[in-house]
Amino acid sequence: MSRIAPTFAALKAQSKTGLVTFITAGDPAPELTVPLMHALVAGGADVLELGVPFSDPMAEGPVIQRACERALKFNIGTRDVLNYVREFRKTNASTPVVLMGYANPIERMGTAAFIQGCQEAGADGAIVVDYPPEECEEFAVAMQAAGLDLIFLLSPTSTVERIRQVAKFGSGFSYYVSLKGVTGAGNIDTEDVARRLATIREYVKLPVGVGFGIRDAATARAVGQVADAVVIGSRIIQEIEASAPEQAVTAVQNFVSGIRAALDSK
Repeated sequence: MSRIAPTFAALKAQSKTGLVTFITAGDPAPELTVPLMHALVAGGADVLELGVPFSDPMAEGPVIQRACERALKFNIGTRDVLNYVREFRKTNASTPVVLMGYANPIERMGTAAFIQGCQEAGADGAIVVDYPPEECEEFAVAMQAAGLDLIFLLSPTSTVERIRQVAKFGSGFSYYVSLKGVTGAGNIDTEDVARRLATIREYVKLPVGVGFGIRDAATARAVGQVADAVVIGSRIIQEIEASAPEQAVTAVQNFVSGIRAALDSK
């Protein structure tokens, strides 16, 4: 059974905003992925998104694109990512891990093999950027039958019909993309986010995490006032880029700790 629903239920019981963090598997070096995952948890992350490197990550800004390029130099593929999850589970049995990526690597592996691999490794679900809900009902049903969550993206341009589709096929949580653009770009209008979340919640009863553009403690605190969780990716990758490899784990944990403190002070 996925760890995501119990995690959000516990956060709600404590009146806490969730913190969802993203890194790209294999970046900046394969041996640092699992230590970085543990550092994110130690810093206060509630859910981990582990990016599956892909050569054409169309929703990503330059920061995560560079992370994918660095990881692909090490030939990191989907099975490697699952192995990182398996290794992480040896000492952390409770933190949800969601694989985030694109359809091509999943279909190359085979959807049945991917689902089985997630189960065996201890992953909790997936975000597949280019799998719209109306085109992947069979995959969504298979994921849920395996105890895995398929998490869909919603954006400022999502129609009511798309929101209804996400409500029908999504599970775990929904991911609201706060900006019209790629990851790491622009500034968030928190009032607009609040309005859009109110509409989404008319149809979607899952927790809603908000990402794309949350770059510091102040923004996280503001978004945390209206969202069930904040999602941070590009800014964490920038911490990794700015650090020597031997200092990246500590830098990431310190940054995430600051975000967690801001969320808890709202």
